[in-house]
Amino acid sequence: MQRVFGITGWKNSGKTTLTERLVAELTWRGWLVSTVKHAHHSFEVDKPGTDSHRHREAGAHEVAIVSGTRWALMHELRHEEEPPLEAILARLSPCDIVIVEGYKRATHKKIETRRLDALETRPLSKQDPNIVAIASDHAPAGETLPVFDLNDIPAIADFVEAATALTGRVNRPD
Repeated sequence: MQRVFGITGWKNSGKTTLTERLVAELTWRGWLVSTVKHAHHSFEVDKPGTDSHRHREAGAHEVAIVSGTRWALMHELRHEEEPPLEAILARLSPCDIVIVEGYKRATHKKIETRRLDALETRPLSKQDPNIVAIASDHAPAGETLPVFDLNDIPAIADFVEAATALTGRVNRPD
């Protein structure tokens, strides 16, 4: 069973910072964590002039770059549609949990990030039954879901573990 839990919210609401800190906490607790990040724009993972970039620019459909410390696989969509999250999850190696950043409309359980100085502050949880908690830098009025301080990473990690039935840690340091 693949455990998937999401971090969602508006631009500048703290999604990436929470994802980074949650991954560090879960890893510290002994879990093998993978992530998927959704981007709303074109992005580059290698720089113009590199060999892998030259391969992609030449028309390669997929380019793998491999070294003694890491490997990466780039897949050019060209005229294909963006793949659904499920297709990306299916390509990941086995792990204890996948943390998904973004994908507001996906159907996995998610925590919504909220910050007062985000570009948009309209709550997403009112329209998304898959949002099961809020992580915020303020006390949201009238919220019925569990609310965590955006900086209380241990409590958020405890919640994620419980929400995904992630139990039986074996490597957690004391």
